[in-house]
Amino acid sequence: MAQVTGIGGAFLRVKDPDALYAWYEQHLGLAHPKGCFVFSHETQRGNIAVSFFSKESKYFPVSQPAMLNFQVDDLDGVLDKLVAAGVSVDPKREDYSYGRFGWFTDPEGNRVELWQPRP
Repeated sequence: MAQVTGIGGAFLRVKDPDALYAWYEQHLGLAHPKGCFVFSHETQRGNIAVSFFSKESKYFPVSQPAMLNFQVDDLDGVLDKLVAAGVSVDPKREDYSYGRFGWFTDPEGNRVELWQPRP
């Protein structure tokens, strides 16, 4: 069934990502061995990642301060449903060893990322 199965991450623009990672590690004990905080839970198919992006990053629109990332069980199925509903969906898909990614734009104009983790 094509549906969202959890949150895949939160991405924030900050002035100094390295300094903010260090602050969170110092004050909250959050390690960042892969350039992001990774939280796992048995009910999710993949980990939840929190990453900091530089203010100039082009990964999502510079005018957008944050981007949501939702885990899905069927990336193409979810995106097909969004297209059928008239939602603006980016035709680009990306495949990595850790999963597949696609994007859509919500009614507020926010670019949202979908992630289908690898089994």
